[in-house]
Amino acid sequence: MRNLLTDSFELSRREQASGNVDIELGLQGDLTSSAQPGFDGFFEQVKEIENLLNTLTKLLKDLQNSNEESKVVTKAATMKEVKKRMEKEVNEVAKVARLAKSKLEQLNKENAANTEKPGFGKGSGVDRSRKTMTVALTKRLRERILEFQTLREEIQKEYREIVERRVFTVTGERADEETIDKLIETGDGEQIFQRAIQEQGRGRVLDTLQEIQERHDTVKEIEKKLLDLHQIFLDLAVLVEAQGDKLDDIETQVTGADEHIQTGMNLLQKAKKLQKNTRKWTCIAIIILLIIILVVILSIKPWAK
Repeated sequence: MRNLLTDSFELSRREQASGNVDIELGLQGDLTSSAQPGFDGFFEQVKEIENLLNTLTKLLKDLQNSNEESKVVTKAATMKEVKKRMEKEVNEVAKVARLAKSKLEQLNKENAANTEKPGFGKGSGVDRSRKTMTVALTKRLRERILEFQTLREEIQKEYREIVERRVFTVTGERADEETIDKLIETGDGEQIFQRAIQEQGRGRVLDTLQEIQERHDTVKEIEKKLLDLHQIFLDLAVLVEAQGDKLDDIETQVTGADEHIQTGMNLLQKAKKLQKNTRKWTCIAIIILLIIILVVILSIKPWAK
């Protein structure tokens, strides 16, 4: 029995190290829904959500590249092209983020329904594993949305800097904060550039005015769409809380499984060593007892009578 238990723990640790076992369940080999009881359709849904997260990562990169390109644009026509592309990208971001959130909500419902099945109740290995993966995906989606929020703040800051440069280029003067704020808010620079129009002619200033207007419309549209993501972020926070388990707590449970295995192995080793020592001293005691009996027998010499 001792050897069987020890071998079982050693096998579990070897499988875990090779990445072919679930710490909570001891699941080996191919982690597919059909291969694992209690996970019907689960891993396929997880894969779909992961694909959506990868799509968001790509869209973030595309939007960052488009934003970098917009910084050097000085012509209204070129800015209009960049604007169309950025609006298309940010619309796709909102669409994918909402879809990922919807699939996570569905996954949570199915996790709850799965606990009603025999052997997969709340707190079971299957339940903990499903919740761990679901909350981890939720956390990753929240992180992606935060990255888009960071990008939104960067675009706003850079937009202000670009507008300040445009005003200085056209007028030759540094505009005050109030003037820049008004231009950023409305996108209408006609009044601000009035003197430059009189001095340089309307045609020479018009392209700058149009470029600022296109840039203004782009920033406002991106800001609106990315602010919508903030509501999704808040919904995800509620979603995690509604699951009843903090992500850190669940991860601690999973990590703790390995610690329990190690503790069990140590206890088995100590028990084995103690048993060996007990057996050793038992043998010594028997030998000593036999020696004493032999000495007593030899001392009384019963055969001499």
